Amino acid sequence: MSISVRLPSSISFLSSSIFSLSSNQTPSTSLFIKPPKPHFPKCTTAVVRSQLATLPVLSFDGTKVGETTLNLKSANPDTARAVVHRGITTDLNNKRRGTASTLTRAEVRGGGKKPFPQKKLGRARRGSQRTPLRPGGGVVFGPKPRDWSVKINKKEKRLAISTALASAAVNGIVVEEFGDKFQKPKTKDFLEALKRWGIDPKEKSMFFMTEISDNVALSSRNIGTLRMLTPRTLNLFDILNADKLVFTKAALDYLNDAYGYEEYEDEEDFEEVADEGTEAEEVVLPPSDA
Repeated sequence: MSISVRLPSSISFLSSSIFSLSSNQTPSTSLFIKPPKPHFPKCTTAVVRSQLATLPVLSFDGTKVGETTLNLKSANPDTARAVVHRGITTDLNNKRRGTASTLTRAEVRGGGKKPFPQKKLGRARRGSQRTPLRPGGGVVFGPKPRDWSVKINKKEKRLAISTALASAAVNGIVVEEFGDKFQKPKTKDFLEALKRWGIDPKEKSMFFMTEISDNVALSSRNIGTLRMLTPRTLNLFDILNADKLVFTKAALDYLNDAYGYEEYEDEEDFEEVADEGTEAEEVVLPPSDA
């Protein structure tokens, strides 16, 4: 016995309340509108901060004649380690020449003749004398010439240098100009000057000067633990490798000008720089066909 149920003819698929539009909605604005872009709050955390350090100023005789300040840009503590690490690894990779090369068994000279027959001798089979298992044979997976250079942004590299200088400033001193103090090249006189400034010749020290006279360069070149740098040769490795930093007054002024922290006059200027490009665009809705 079959039972048939007849549905009302007024019921259809689109008549459900799920697909019906309410009285206050229109097809042009409820289903096909592009959602507006989210509005991000203003960023008030600075990526770069200022780190002020006070350094003593010593005369050529070693007496303290005053103090001066070193105000440099420094990365936030959360990212400072990563910035400096990226800067030092980039410098070390860019110094690599990448000319190391070895020969494979296909490139090494000789080995074209089979050393002995395949069978009848009871020895292990061998097809060439230049196999990697034999002396004078090819090298397996040896180095080949390649380019080790790595790109880094200029601002990121400058920030790494300034961050390293700011963190190492606790071991730094400022010395008055002493280029004219050496009448002739003599390493003994330079060692005596180091001792007057409280620097152990056995410790690694870095001297940063705007100009290096010939007598100073010749007097210090035989000291293996000492590095003489200028603005052209300033690098991150020597800064991190040094136990003591020595600046001249002219060099300190150069650092404050080139790597100094730029202060904003008011908070509105800082917010404009920090929030550049973060404002949400206004979305214009299409007119409804109500």
